This record gives sequence, C-alpha cells and structure tokens, in this order.
Amino acid sequence: KVYPGMNTPFKDVDIVVVRENTEDLYAGIEFARDDSGTKQLLDFVLDATGKEIRKDSAVSLKVISQTASRRIVEFAFEYVRQNGRKKVTAVHKANILKFSDGLFLDTAREVAKGYSDIEFGDMLVDATCMELVRKPQMFDVLVLPNLYGDIISDLCAGLVGSMGVAPGANIGDEVAIFEPTHGSAPKYAGQNKANPMATMLSGVMMLRYLREKDSA
Repeated sequence: KVYPGMNTPFKDVDIVVVRENTEDLYAGIEFARDDSGTKQLLDFVLDATGKEIRKDSAVSLKVISQTASRRIVEFAFEYVRQNGRKKVTAVHKANILKFSDGLFLDTAREVAKGYSDIEFGDMLVDATCMELVRKPQMFDVLVLPNLYGDIISDLCAGLVGSMGVAPGANIGDEVAIFEPTHGSAPKYAGQNKANPMATMLSGVMMLRYLREKDSA
C-alpha cells in the first residue's frame, strides 16, 4: 500500500499478495548433478516421456497439489470477504506448465464458483509483472504459487516505496506468525536507518487476524 511520503510515482495502490508457501520449487526436492539418485530420475523421465535430460543436469521438482492450491485460494477469497476487498486474481503460467500450474488454475476456477459475489480473474505471471509496473491500481488481491509469490511480493514492495513498508504473515491452520517481509537487517543496527513501518504494519495485521480491529 502506498503511504504518504513514500518515494514512488504511484498513487492509490493497495495490493494484497497471497502466496502458497509450502510447495512449488521451494519444496526443496532437488537432485544434484552426478548423484546416483539423479541418474535414476533421468532414466525414469526418459522411459516415461521419451524426453532425454542432459546427464550433467541438476533437477528440482515443482510440486503443486490440489489440496494446497484449494487451501490458499479459499483463503484468498475469505480474506476478500472479511476485509471488504473486491477481486481475486490467480497468477500462473498454465499455458506452458499445463499440469502443475494448470492444476493450480483449474482449482482456483473451481473455488471461485463458490464465491459468486466476488470478482475473479486469472493472469499469466509475465503479463502480471508487466501490468504491475504499468497499472498497479488494477489489482486487488493476488493469489499465487510459491515461486511467483516470492518474486511478485518483492515487486509490489518496490512499487509502493521499499521493502521497509511491506508487512507479512505466515498463516497456517493452527498457528500464525507475523513479520516484515524484509527479514532482519543487522548491517543497519545502531545507525538509525531502519524503517520500522513494516514491523508495525505486521503488528496491525496480527491484531486484525485476532479480530482486534479497534486496536489495529
């Protein structure tokens, strides 16, 4: 969100990025170059698809499940409903990644049918990046798989001034942790340079999550 005094050419920007953060390439399922397990995987891919991967490759698996996709998209819609927002946009690359991102998109569209009172759309991740730097005001709530969410959340922070004003939350079924998106910055300790807004706004998010709206 753009706040008064921030160094940004944009006005009236208020975007929420809802990022699935347990799957995708960040699941950490990787196979090192020349490892015996990697060789078995490459042989399996060749047998199953007829496509040969170079023998000197390292491999990471992009994991997208219907369960996690449904959970994060439902969260996005519920967030819109509970916070007076208007629209959910699912961000993906399903035109190329037809099975993984395709599953995410299909799940998002299916969930959207249960929220007919809320506007829904979807957009390719590259097109989303282009429109964010052209017309960020067109976006409200974005819901994304893990990798795209990581990248686009930083892009959105840049649009509104810096990471120093971008709050964040990790919300699970039973536990929620609220923290600024920038993490720690020990190199600025004691220099009176750190911007506390992201930390303060993360506290505001926590209070709203606890339904303490007056305190927030």
